[in-house]
Order: sequence, then C-alpha cells, then structure tokens
Amino acid sequence: MHRPQKTSKDGSSQTNRLETEKYVKACSPVFNEIGRQDGIDLIDKVIDSNNLFRACEKVKANKGAPGIDGMTVDELYSHVSKFLIPLKSKLKEGTYEPLPVKRVEIPKEDGSKRKLGIPCVRDRMVQQAIYQVIGRIIDPHFSELSYGFRPNRSQHQAIKQSIKYYEQGYIVVVDCDLKSYFDTINHQKLMEYLKVFIQDKVILKLIWKFLKSGILENGLTKPTGSGAPQGGVLSPILSNVYLNQLDMELEKRGHKFVRFADDFSIYVKSERAGHRVLESITEYLEDELKLTVNRTKSKVGSPSKLKFLGFCIHRTFKGLGCRPHQSAKKKFKNKLKYITRRNRTGKFKDIAKEINEVTVGWINYYGIGFMKRFIQDMAKWLNHRLRQIIWKRWKKTKTKYYQLRRLGIKHEEAWKVANSRKGYWRISRSETLQNAIKIKTLNKWGLKDLNHLYERRYLSY
Repeated sequence: MHRPQKTSKDGSSQTNRLETEKYVKACSPVFNEIGRQDGIDLIDKVIDSNNLFRACEKVKANKGAPGIDGMTVDELYSHVSKFLIPLKSKLKEGTYEPLPVKRVEIPKEDGSKRKLGIPCVRDRMVQQAIYQVIGRIIDPHFSELSYGFRPNRSQHQAIKQSIKYYEQGYIVVVDCDLKSYFDTINHQKLMEYLKVFIQDKVILKLIWKFLKSGILENGLTKPTGSGAPQGGVLSPILSNVYLNQLDMELEKRGHKFVRFADDFSIYVKSERAGHRVLESITEYLEDELKLTVNRTKSKVGSPSKLKFLGFCIHRTFKGLGCRPHQSAKKKFKNKLKYITRRNRTGKFKDIAKEINEVTVGWINYYGIGFMKRFIQDMAKWLNHRLRQIIWKRWKKTKTKYYQLRRLGIKHEEAWKVANSRKGYWRISRSETLQNAIKIKTLNKWGLKDLNHLYERRYLSY
C-alpha cells in the first residue's frame, strides 16, 4: 500500500521536489545569486503603488475583454484607486483570492478549437504587477536560443537562427509538436522550477492561487488540476520557466535548436539522426516533464518544406533566406477573399481600411521572406476583386456609362462596356475597367499598394 505524498502549503509534493533536484543543482549559480538579492522583499516591490498603477496602465493599453465579474479595463484605474489599501494588504499577507477565469474558445485552422482563459481585469492587473517584478529577475537566466515572450526577442530572430543552422550543414529539422501545452503544465513541477528563481513565499503562494483559480464554463466552475491558461499575464513567463528545463537538456546533449514558446525545432545533419533525436526527446518530454507529444504532427524533414513559425527556409540566386509557408499564403488570400466578397456592404473607404489592416500586419510579419512574385500576383488579383465590387455597385447601365466617362473612358467604349452582359469578374479584368480604375485611383481612394508595402518591409529587414 502506497503512503500518501506529503504536500507543502503551495501544493508542491516531496516527490516532485526530488525529481527536480538535478534542475536546482544545474541552476545553483542562479539560486545563490537570487538568494543574495534578499527575495523576501519582492512582495513589497509588487505592492508598491507606482508598480500597481503601472500595471493598471499596461492592462488598459492591452485592452481585452472583461472577465466573469464584467469589469472593463476602463473601470480598472478607479477601482484600484478606491480599494488600494485593502488590496495592498491582501497581497502583502497572501490572502488575495483571484476569481475563476472565463473560458473562451477560438477556432483553429485544422477545425479544432484553442481554449483561452480570460482572467478578470483586476486579476490581470495583479499578475502584471507580479510580472513587472519577477520578469527582470528570471528572464536573464533563460537560454539564448529561447525567443518567445521575452523582451527584445522576436520570431524573426528565431528564423534567422534557423537559417544559420542550415548554412552550417544542419539541413534536417526535427519538428516536435506539443499537444495542448499550456493546458498540460504540471503545477507541482512548475512551482519547484519557479523556486529556483523566486524565493519570496508570498509571491509563490499568489502564483499558486492563480494556477488553481478554476475555470468558469457553461455556468459551472471547474477546478484546474494542471495548466496555465492562455490569456493570463503570467502564463507566458511561467511556460518559459517550465520549458527552460527542456532548453537545458537540449544544450546538455549538444543539440542545435530554436524555441519560441512551445514551438521548437531541433536541427541535425541526417534524417536518421533526426528520427533518433525525435524518439529520445519525446521520451524525455513525456517521462520527465509530463507533457504530451503529438506524434501525428511531429515530423522529421527538410526545413524547406516543414514550417517553423509560419516560414520555410528557401534558397535563391540571392542566397539563403526564408519564405512564407503555403498554408500562410492560403490563409492570407482567404482573408482578403472574404473581405472583398461581391455582396458585402459598406463604403469603399471602410473596405479599404479593413484590407489595409490585414495586408499591413501580414507583410510586417512575412515581408522578410522571398515572395516578390507572390505579392505581384496578389496585388493584381486584389485589384480585380475591388473593381468587381465597384462594377457591381454601379448596377444600372446609365450609372456605369456615367462613371466610366467620369473616369476618362471615351463615349463609344464606355457605352459598349456599360451595355455588356459579361459577368462581373470578366468585366473587372477588362482593359477598359483597368484603364478607368487604375492602381493609382484605388490608392487615392484609400487602398495601400501591396508591392510598395512589401518592398519597403523587405528592404528594411
């Protein structure tokens, strides 16, 4: 008969503490350094009024939906001002009780749904206040090859590192996919890893309460036995603390790798080595970190075909670089296709604004890659889509003729096209309509030119 495990106040079992002894020893320089920082004072830094109100400003700037209590970000500052003294007292004593998070599901590309947990606004503010203190202590000790949710680090830096590995001859990638990572983080293990960096017992107690706050779904509150809800302010840094264990293991084994949050790739020189690495890392993740590897999605192959952060490595006469994966291009086109559907309502300037929001954001991210021909084709296609909308809205023959004449088309040609029975798409591709509604005209009406956006982004990279 097994004896029940003894558990500390923060929920950490003795078994998990023993399992993480190696991790603590490996991080002993960090432990000693933080010990010298007198960690017991960290909670005082958290509840400092300036720190709390900076957290309010940050939460308000990030916007976001209300939690289960209905409080909006605009109401937060006055609420904190009114209850500042009792709030600071509860945080100082560790008696602050967070509310359950609100469950929200967002559709994914594969048809499944990503589960988000939205804490109430006040809880987000408290988490932000904690992060502002512990973030600068923990982050410097993360791996140089970890790029996700860290200051002054980005996906583009991760892609650059991947390209360097390819140039060095590591032409095979091990793409290991973690199934529902944020929902499967082991709380006890996480707290033990966190104690390596943070010794303040009150802060640890508060973080434990946030992890165990529960989820409100379909009117019922469900307990959270594992995971750090996506949507919480502390979740990104806690997820990095957890996977820092993986980074240390990969470095110890001498692997070439890049990690962005739970998305990581390992680079090797042959497929045989790749399969061997995938098998051993899968075993490590499942046995040591208690995570689940999606064996269907995890693959070994060429970085020119397997995507990482939406990119593939690509070689041209200009040299080695990257390009957006086909799935990213397809998703981009589908978004624009929906925005420019023929039967949509709204003024043209509103349609152009909506298009610009998509194109500017997409090119700012993917514009570092080789895709000049794709952008040229997309620009032509998009212009035809917009001409089709305009042509359909003119409706009557008289209106079509008048508008064509106004845009510089001669009488005979304008009359002929206005009376044409050809479909909207065919007319939108006609020379007459292209001469009437030039690219410059569309730009004048508010549309940003795709080619100019791409050229400017690519040259600035």
